[in-house]
Amino acid sequence: MIKKLSIISFFGIFSFSALHAQTTVYAYLKDLSGKPIESAGVDLKDSQNDVTADKIGYFQFVDMKPGHYQITISKPGFDDKILDFDVVADEKRKDLGTIVLAPASDHSDAGVITIDDVGNQDDDNNSQPTVGLLSSGRDAFANAAAFELGAYWFRPRGVDNRYEDVLFNGVPMSKNDDGRIDFSNWGGLNDVTRYPQENVDNLNPSEYTFGNLGGVVYYNTRASSYRKGVSLAYSYTNRSYFNRAMATYNSGLLKNGWAFSFSGSRRWADDGVIDGTYQDAYAYFGSIEKRFGERHSINLTAFGSPTYRASNSPNTQEAYDIMGKNYNSYWGWQDGEKRNSRIRKVFEPMFQLAHYWKMGKVSNLNTTISYQQGSDARSRLDWFHAADPNPTYYRKLPSYGIYTAEEFKANAQVDWEGLYQYNYGNLETGAVYSVVEDVNKDKTLNVISHFDTKFKDNWKFNANFSYQNLKSDNFRRIKDLLGAAYARNLDPYGDEGFNQWNLDNSDYKVYEGDRTQYSYILNKNTYAINLSTEIDLPRWNLVASVFSSHSESYRDGQFRNHFYAAGNLSKGKSDVYSTTDAGMKAKVTYKIDGKNFLVYTGAYFTLAPTLNEIFVNPRTSNLITPEIQNMHVNSNELSYILRSQILKLRLSGYYTTIKKATEFSRYYFDISGSTTDEGNALAAEILTNLDKTYKGLELGAEIKVTPTLSVTAVGSLGDYTVTNNPNVASYDDEHGYRGKEFWGTANIKGYKVAGTPQKAASFGIRYNSPKYWWIGASANYLADQYLDYTALNKTAVMYTDPATGDNYAGVTPELIQQLTQQRKFDNQFMLNANVGKSFLFGKYRMGISLSVSNILNNRNYVTGGFEQGRLVNFPEALADMDRSTSYFGPKLWYDRGRNYFANVYLRF
Repeated sequence: MIKKLSIISFFGIFSFSALHAQTTVYAYLKDLSGKPIESAGVDLKDSQNDVTADKIGYFQFVDMKPGHYQITISKPGFDDKILDFDVVADEKRKDLGTIVLAPASDHSDAGVITIDDVGNQDDDNNSQPTVGLLSSGRDAFANAAAFELGAYWFRPRGVDNRYEDVLFNGVPMSKNDDGRIDFSNWGGLNDVTRYPQENVDNLNPSEYTFGNLGGVVYYNTRASSYRKGVSLAYSYTNRSYFNRAMATYNSGLLKNGWAFSFSGSRRWADDGVIDGTYQDAYAYFGSIEKRFGERHSINLTAFGSPTYRASNSPNTQEAYDIMGKNYNSYWGWQDGEKRNSRIRKVFEPMFQLAHYWKMGKVSNLNTTISYQQGSDARSRLDWFHAADPNPTYYRKLPSYGIYTAEEFKANAQVDWEGLYQYNYGNLETGAVYSVVEDVNKDKTLNVISHFDTKFKDNWKFNANFSYQNLKSDNFRRIKDLLGAAYARNLDPYGDEGFNQWNLDNSDYKVYEGDRTQYSYILNKNTYAINLSTEIDLPRWNLVASVFSSHSESYRDGQFRNHFYAAGNLSKGKSDVYSTTDAGMKAKVTYKIDGKNFLVYTGAYFTLAPTLNEIFVNPRTSNLITPEIQNMHVNSNELSYILRSQILKLRLSGYYTTIKKATEFSRYYFDISGSTTDEGNALAAEILTNLDKTYKGLELGAEIKVTPTLSVTAVGSLGDYTVTNNPNVASYDDEHGYRGKEFWGTANIKGYKVAGTPQKAASFGIRYNSPKYWWIGASANYLADQYLDYTALNKTAVMYTDPATGDNYAGVTPELIQQLTQQRKFDNQFMLNANVGKSFLFGKYRMGISLSVSNILNNRNYVTGGFEQGRLVNFPEALADMDRSTSYFGPKLWYDRGRNYFANVYLRF
């Protein structure tokens, strides 16, 4: 019977080819055991001509004109497969060969949990753990890094998401203040971001942008590109939210040339695993497309994710030992409910209008105009001539000797009632305590154009042009007066009568909703061009990419700060900071044969400073950071790749240098000596001319033991190190800028880059049943995780007596090494598992799945932390080290222990 069907199928191909001058494209679908897959849907992108595979897995498209095409193949019980191909003139038949579909996995939602977890750390701390882009990679290593190791803050090659790019229709989603990606802008939109149009790892060149060290993910939100149908899903988990509901509708391309796509979701938890971390987050997405003939199409996209989320605090080990690993000092009881003082409320919707122009058989020009505006507000407690209300202030911890452990337990949360009572007793003089919000309101305009063409069938060319205009309004405002009549816009540490945060406003009283303490606008214009080309030869594949960009930035202060009252030191426009970047990338692939490949990728480029780095303290001053310069990045990698039916393997070695980097930290420090006061201040620590090296090996292997049983083995051996002693500076309102002439250099050469395990391994096993269910497990090992360091206490100022200019008595190299050595955390073992099943009821497809991470409930894994760095003088630092419990131990976050994610969906 199969032979007869094959003969009929072949005759059909021959007949259509004879009757039509245009091309017939065909293929056969099979599973891993070689059996035909019938009734699979094959969707041709930007077309209504979707087909279904027959009983022998055969499908075809007829009357195909020359051009580039993409198909999506879907079948319940199997992972969707996306395939690109080209049709050339005078090609009567095009055989796509045998396409093998893999059994369904349920990793589509695994990464999203981790994205949400990022926001549940302390949003105000620059040293908080971060994770890389969460996406299903193309090999075993990338998959394990995203779904198994990524849950434990593992970052491939040590780079954080400042070095990654996410694009929506060409528009970059990185923030200008710190260069990092804010995933909360589209959190919850899993259905429409599940399959990016382009996903390149690490250094690999992209067609749509130059890229960086950490790869590129490009999302195309064109309505006709989404597979027609309805999807409903509900998830239950115990991570940053407990519940998620999601619904999506895609019309496909209608006969009248219209296409529609809509999606919405809600994620919420009344109280998270970490005490006091409630969350309520919505998300919406809409895309409408109108096709005008075969050459032009216009698409309107809008999406956003209004989010209300409570944060959790980092704590010293002393606090954890008393209160447990779920302790969060940011909340307290008020009227019988938990109230968190650190709330992040963010809503920054984006609107995009895109024009798609098929200029000819092989040329396309796509242009996107995008506008984004909204608010990102982060609350915190503030106080005026009063005691610090933080329950973990060092004088309130038992180690200081005032309170016992039981007394600390009784007062370990924010005393909201006490704060109100303090204010009721000071109604005439204004709020003693209040809740303020640090607000960022960005208005961002992007104009993006992407042009692609083919000079020959094997020679591609891409050109990308972009312009971005940013106006960023930054200020602090009164959120809650906590029962007071008003608050005072005054510096509590300034001289009476001259301590106004805004000297141009004599009325220092501020009320709920008013701006207080600082207000300024950051402006930035950026222009960029990127050109790339790819040539495919019988034995070689060559890719080259270059870029150049120019940006101009300035600050416009709205308050005249009392420390910087003269001229435009605080109010008015600053000088314009201009900078130009450039870079080049190359990728060379040598095809040993059809299964074995050698790949070299190299890049050299510069990166301009972020807005947070350009201005020393933008809240109060127009001062541009002295000695600031563009970062220089040089990276090379060499890979061996094997792709066979039984074994898929990639072995890569990489070596990356980052030079002339600038880094900022902000914290309270004390360098006072016994006889002189050189500064107790909340200050900015600035490192310039900082060099780092990232080097290592990556191994990813997947073995098909049987058609249904697979084994994966992944290893990452990294070494991410500071390679010089950078220049150090500090800035605070009382002493201003103190640079290298005061601090010198920081002795941190050899210190390790923090925020990720530098070594990791994962071993997984997975069984995919022909009956459309699967079960899998993985064992994961994480090693060489380091504490983030501060630099001021690594300078000579640390052990120099300011009264004499000589070393303190008793200073030895051994003691200095003990006081300043970087802490390394214990290595950890984690066990994960997942199971799932899919069903088909006529046209309805249903799936259920459950994944569990950290099955052994390991609560000893430190996901991140930072040194407090308060004591920048030898006598006090030595005394603190000699204590049985340090007053100023590092602040840490711990893993949340065993967690699960259960999901059920219905699609039709």
